[in-house]
Order: sequence, then C-alpha cells, then structure tokens
Amino acid sequence: KRPYNQLLSSILSPDGTKMEQGVFFVYIGLDRCFAGVAWWQPGPELLQEMRKAIVTKPAAFRALVATLKKNRLELDTEGCLKRAPRGFEDVTEADLAQAVRNRHFVVRQDIDPATIHGPALADQLVDFTSRARPLLDWGRAIQGKAG
Repeated sequence: KRPYNQLLSSILSPDGTKMEQGVFFVYIGLDRCFAGVAWWQPGPELLQEMRKAIVTKPAAFRALVATLKKNRLELDTEGCLKRAPRGFEDVTEADLAQAVRNRHFVVRQDIDPATIHGPALADQLVDFTSRARPLLDWGRAIQGKAG
C-alpha cells in the first residue's frame, strides 16, 4: 500500500504562517526533492510593486539576477504569463519583459534523495538559503521590511 501522503514539505516564514511572503521551503517527495526561497503568488499589490521595481530600477534587478547567478541560482520562470501584464506592455528589454511576466519569484535547488537522511543536509540547506538571501532582501525592500 502507498502511504496517504507521498511527500513531506516544510515552510519557514517570518511570521510562522504559510500566508507570509518571502519564505524558505523544503519539499521531499517521491517525485522529487528540492529546497526553495520564494515570493509565491504574492498578492496583487505586492506583485504590482515588484513589477514596478523591475522596470523603474532595472540596475538593481539586474544586480539581483547577477548575484543569484554568481551564487549558482536563477529565477524560475515556471508559470509565467505568456503576455505582458496590463501596464507593462511597453517593456521592450528582453530580460525585463520576461521578469514582469513572472507571477512568482522563486529560486530552487534540487536535493539528492540519497542525502535526505544524512547530517550534511542541514549544511546544504543553510548554504542554499545564504546564496538565495538576495531574493529575500530584494522583496523585503519592496515590501518596506528590509532587514
């Protein structure tokens, strides 16, 4: 018999709830294992502010992307819009146009299932979150909760 739940997941957020934005999460499942840092489905106001920040402060956004790349991470484009959202149709620079179509801002790192029972997993997760922190800092600055 298969177990009812075929995965284990955990979220760490600033306020301890699943509703807060800017979270660290771990997903351990039969299909895959990964860790992530995410602004997942931010509310309309926050998403609009994030998109505005991309367009009005492109150097800061590109610095974020470059830092993530240097840290061996990249923003996930899964689930992005096919067209520019209303108000952003005039964004022509390819990287910015792609970014404003995001509905989430997420970085992920796969976890080798063979390591989920070992003591090194904690160190891997701490390393990942340290490398992903610039994404959290970017979103918190937009929210007005830098720190």
